[in-house]
Amino acid sequence: MEKNNVPSAENPEKLLHLKATGPKKIAAGIPAVVAALSDVMEEGIPFRGTGALFVMNQKGGFDCPSCAWPDPDDDRSIVGEYCENGAKALAEEATSKKVTAEFFAQNSVIDLANLTDFEIGKKGRLAEPMYMPKGGTHYQPISWDDAFKKIADHLNALESPHEAVFYTSGRTSNETSFLYQLFAKEFGTNNMPDCSNMCHETSGTALSSTIGIGKGTVTLNDFYDTDVIVIIGHNPGTNAPRMMSALEKGKKNGAKIIAINPLPEAGLMGFKNPQEIGGVLGNGVQLADLYLPVKINGDMALLKAIEILLHEAEQKTPGKVFDQQFIADKTVGYHEFIEHLKGHDIESLAVDAGVSVELLREAAAMLSHKHRIIVCWGMGLTQQPNGVDMLREIVNLVLLKGSIGKPGAGLCPVRGHSNVQGNRTMMINEKPTQKQLDRLKEVFGFEPPREHGYDVVNAIRAMHARKAKVFFAMGGNFLSATPDTLFTAEALRRQRLTVHVSTKLNRSHLVHGEEALILPTLSRSDKDIVNGEAQFISTENSMGVVQSSKGILQPVSDKLINETHIVCRMAIATLGSRSVIDWNRYANNYDDIRNIIEQCIPGFENYNVRVREKGGFYLPNAARDGKFITDEFIDRAPFTINKVPVTILADDEYMMATTRTHDQFNTTIYGLEDRYRGIKNERRVIFMNQKDMDKAGFASGEKVDLFNFNDGIERVARLFVVVPYPVPERNTVTYFPETNVLISVNNVVGESNMPAAKYVKIKIRKHVQPVAAV
Repeated sequence: MEKNNVPSAENPEKLLHLKATGPKKIAAGIPAVVAALSDVMEEGIPFRGTGALFVMNQKGGFDCPSCAWPDPDDDRSIVGEYCENGAKALAEEATSKKVTAEFFAQNSVIDLANLTDFEIGKKGRLAEPMYMPKGGTHYQPISWDDAFKKIADHLNALESPHEAVFYTSGRTSNETSFLYQLFAKEFGTNNMPDCSNMCHETSGTALSSTIGIGKGTVTLNDFYDTDVIVIIGHNPGTNAPRMMSALEKGKKNGAKIIAINPLPEAGLMGFKNPQEIGGVLGNGVQLADLYLPVKINGDMALLKAIEILLHEAEQKTPGKVFDQQFIADKTVGYHEFIEHLKGHDIESLAVDAGVSVELLREAAAMLSHKHRIIVCWGMGLTQQPNGVDMLREIVNLVLLKGSIGKPGAGLCPVRGHSNVQGNRTMMINEKPTQKQLDRLKEVFGFEPPREHGYDVVNAIRAMHARKAKVFFAMGGNFLSATPDTLFTAEALRRQRLTVHVSTKLNRSHLVHGEEALILPTLSRSDKDIVNGEAQFISTENSMGVVQSSKGILQPVSDKLINETHIVCRMAIATLGSRSVIDWNRYANNYDDIRNIIEQCIPGFENYNVRVREKGGFYLPNAARDGKFITDEFIDRAPFTINKVPVTILADDEYMMATTRTHDQFNTTIYGLEDRYRGIKNERRVIFMNQKDMDKAGFASGEKVDLFNFNDGIERVARLFVVVPYPVPERNTVTYFPETNVLISVNNVVGESNMPAAKYVKIKIRKHVQPVAAV
């Protein structure tokens, strides 16, 4: 019976009373304050939750479990250094509601799978380890020792270490991440897919090959004193709300902001700062000075058009628009790049971009005589099939302007989960470098595997083909985060064992292998006591600052253990006497973990001293200092030649991009209100241009089914509501994970192999109730 369970994308929740009021023009303000506090009250933790809010993101406190936006170095707000979604994330962590063995005894997996993702997430914190036996219908309690023995038995029974997959979410600390990859390598595999493979692998791929480091090059202070901030393919009001405070400060200091996005998001247009009386009671700050409504995948054409217009201005005033000294000293390939630009026509590019020539000229004029320019982007670019090329084109733009390696200028990929950057720094990577592996061998004395492992997409394919047989997830909600939901679900079901280290129940626990384990762990806000002493962990934010994080809340259960202990006990049980690593030592002393990280990873010298300093420390960043060292060039960044893509749609096809609601972080659904887009009580909506609706004969509120036919396979997401919205013609937007079912596992970004979730060709048909099977 349980095997017939299907994930939420094919099990639509009943349509509620949808209320659509249209997009808002201002983000934050009093509604954000009310929403932030209401979730704390809703969880029934007014004192526990509110007290924790005032410690979150403060020096000496704990790091927010949601986004990776950095905390100010000095001027942290005494009102509270958190945003609405951070408060919601904390509320769900700090809740006193528990999911116990009794809960699982009363609820079968099939019963739980019939709940919505929102309902599943609201059940509370996982309180004890649980086990699903082969052929079972209910999870049942298991001791920690038996759970680790079960994992060890399965891992040691594999014909090859490469039949195991070790996934990592961005919540995992530096200390745990380092030990986790160390265990996987000593076990014998580099099969370490992680959430970077689904969000910013594209950024790392593009930046590593051009500027020599796969990270951004700016600090938070650069936003405060710059001339122009370009925000492309990103919605800060929902994805990184605290970013708006930095934009507001830069704006007050004279910066201009250009917003480029298919949707006119409130977080790009205006901001009421809830930390200031003027922001709460006043009219707020207009953020975007210019908004460019680019088509989905029209960004390359837009960037090239702006570069052509800048080149025209440079020819009129040589040396005033382009930084010719920087180009001569720090780049290669400039003349070839200019010749490439000359082969394009501005009018044709404008059509491809979906933006008028007049608006493009206005953008170029704002950039032409400025050199302190910051370009920020999110998954609106990284999840396009040509995302790597588009980011290389952004690098071309900043190289022309000399807008990198100087204060107030540079590149800023806006990372998602709070330690996703730290995971990668700690060598959570399916493609470790030979230098990294050599260092591990030198320090620990074992030979690590040298061949590349599986990323997320390849892990799904391997699991589906039964080439991988054990799946271990250190955090996250793998099924809901990944593409091709039914294909991925079947891949998970084909595993001999699936293991999830989690704080809360999620859908991935309900679509499992022949056997399954749920291992509950401490959250960021929980006290972590080892041998009677409160511990702290460390994380790295999106701008390369490593800082401490120390929880303050009493855990909801005495059966929770921290992630570091989970890794070490798994290693001891699995590797036994054949291990050369003292896992007991690292399980009981976090300082020892940081000491060994210091020996293995550059930039962590004197780690234990510096991480205890208030605010932490910056990791070295050569590109930030104006030094570009790639595999091909020394201290020079190459201009690259990137093609403008051609998108062809059939008459009845539309381009679809997935996005999150404002009441959501990654796959966690906090509520059913997308406040800034004016959507309430419903998630199964599709935003369409009114002209497209008229042509297709769809009315506002019409129920439709969505189809994708990649790979010759019909994929269906049923029962969506049409909502008119100011998106470009032939473009549509839906929420994930509801439409992940439409994204082929083979629809990926070139070079980075990420799912191209912002570029999905769909057909829309009026909803037809499926005929019940006889």
